[in-house]
Amino acid sequence: MVRLATRNIGFLLLLITPYLGAQTSVRFPALEAEPQVYRYARLENTWQALTQISLWASGVKDAAEFEDIIAEAVDSLRLNLPADPRERGSYILSFMHRRYLNAYSYHQTRLDTIFMTGQYNCVSSAVLYMILAVSADLDVKGVITKDHAFIQLNTGLELIDVETTNPYGFDPGGRKEFHDGFGNITGFAYVPARNYRDRATVSPLELISLILSNRISELESTYRYNDSIPLAVNRTALLTGEANPVSSPLFPDPRQELIDRLLYFGANLLNTGKTEEALRWFALTEDRYPDPRWQEFTYTAVNNLMAYLLGGRRIAEAWKVLREYTAHLSSDQVKQLTAMLTDFELVQATTQIRTVGEAENALAAIAEAQGLLPARRIEEFRNFAVLKGAELVAAEKGWAGAIAFTEAAAARYGTNGALENSLKVFRSNRIAELHNAFADLYNRRDYEGARAFIRQALAEFPDNRQLIADRNLADKAR
Repeated sequence: MVRLATRNIGFLLLLITPYLGAQTSVRFPALEAEPQVYRYARLENTWQALTQISLWASGVKDAAEFEDIIAEAVDSLRLNLPADPRERGSYILSFMHRRYLNAYSYHQTRLDTIFMTGQYNCVSSAVLYMILAVSADLDVKGVITKDHAFIQLNTGLELIDVETTNPYGFDPGGRKEFHDGFGNITGFAYVPARNYRDRATVSPLELISLILSNRISELESTYRYNDSIPLAVNRTALLTGEANPVSSPLFPDPRQELIDRLLYFGANLLNTGKTEEALRWFALTEDRYPDPRWQEFTYTAVNNLMAYLLGGRRIAEAWKVLREYTAHLSSDQVKQLTAMLTDFELVQATTQIRTVGEAENALAAIAEAQGLLPARRIEEFRNFAVLKGAELVAAEKGWAGAIAFTEAAAARYGTNGALENSLKVFRSNRIAELHNAFADLYNRRDYEGARAFIRQALAEFPDNRQLIADRNLADKAR
C-alpha cells in the first residue's frame, strides 16, 4: 500500500486567530524548481533517463553509485531474458525479488533504499520494474488506484497487470506452476486478482512523481513544510510538459496540489499568529500561483492584523492596511472590514466625548457612517452622543440647554423612542428647575418677581399643570 499525498485546507482559511504582534522571522520554502527538473521533463523514455530521474526524485544527491548498480542489474538481466514478451515480463518480476526486494515496507518509496536495505513499497518496486522492463524493450505503464500502484504490461496481444510487491504478482489471478528438472509439477502459487474498479493509467514520469508525492506526505506528517513545498514545486515542474497528462480523481492536478500546499503553509502561519508573515507569503505566491482561495486567506490575514492594530488604537495604520489590500478582497469583504474600522472609530469618538464640541463632531462622524453600519448600530451611537452632549450642556446651561441641544440633534439626524424619552426627562427636570426657582421667589415674598418669572416659565411650557398652579398661587398673593 502507498499513501498518495492529498491535502484539504478549506476549513483552515475560515479561522480568525489572534495576531501575536512581534514575531520571529519565518524561513519561507523555495518556490523555484531545481534547474535540472526541466531537463528531466524533456528526456526520452530510456531506462537510463528513468533511472536518473527516479534517483533524483528519491532525493539522492550523488547518484553515480546507484546508477552503476542499476546498470549492472540491466546487464545481468539481459543474459537470460526470454524472447516472448509475456515470459520476459514474468522473468523480470522474479529477477527483482530474487536479487533486490527483501521486505515490504509501507513508507519505503525511494529507489536508492531498495539497494541499501532491500525494503520497498508498491511505488518504489513499480518504478524499479518499469526501469528494468524498459531496458528489456517492453511496453509498460504505471497504474494507480486510491491507495496502490502497480504496472501494466502491453505485449501487443494483451494487457497484463503486474503486482510488483509480490514475487508471484505477474498476471494476478492465474495459477503459477513450479516444475523440477524433469518437467514434473512440484507445486504452485496463486495471487488473487484485485478487483480495482477505480484505476488510472499513468505515464513513466507520472509514476516516478509518486516518489515525490509520498515523500511530501511523510514530511508534512511532521510539519516540515519548508522541505515538502520545494518537492511539490519540483513535481509540478517535472510534469508540466506531459503531452497527455492523466485526467483522473486518482491523480489530482499536480499544480493544484502545489497550490493547496502553499495555501496550507499560509494558513498555518495564520493559525500560529504570524499574520504579517502570512501576508508576505501571500505577496510571494499569489501572482505566481493564482487561486480564488487566496482572497479568503487575505481577508483572514488582514482582519487579524487590523484587529491587532485596533487593539493598540492604531486606527490610521489599520486604515492603511485595508487600503493596501483592497484590490485583493471582494467588495463584501471590504465592506465588512470598513464597517469594523468605522465601528471602532465611532466607539472611540463617542466614549471619549468630554466637550459639547466633541459631541457635535461625533454626531457628524456618525452621520457620515450612515450605510456603512446597520441602522440599529448607527442609532445606538447617535443616542449615546446626543445624550452625552446634552449632559454636558446641562452642566453648563441647565436643562433648557440640554433640551435645545437634543431637539436640534433630533431635527437634524432623526428622532427615536430613546431620545423622546430622554426629552421627557429633560423637560421634567426643566419644569422642576423652573418650579423651584419660582418657589424661592415666592417664599422670599417677592410676589411681583414670582409672577413675572412664572409667566416666562409658562411661555416655555404653557400647558404644564404645575406651572399653571404656580401662576395661580402667585396671582392670589398680596
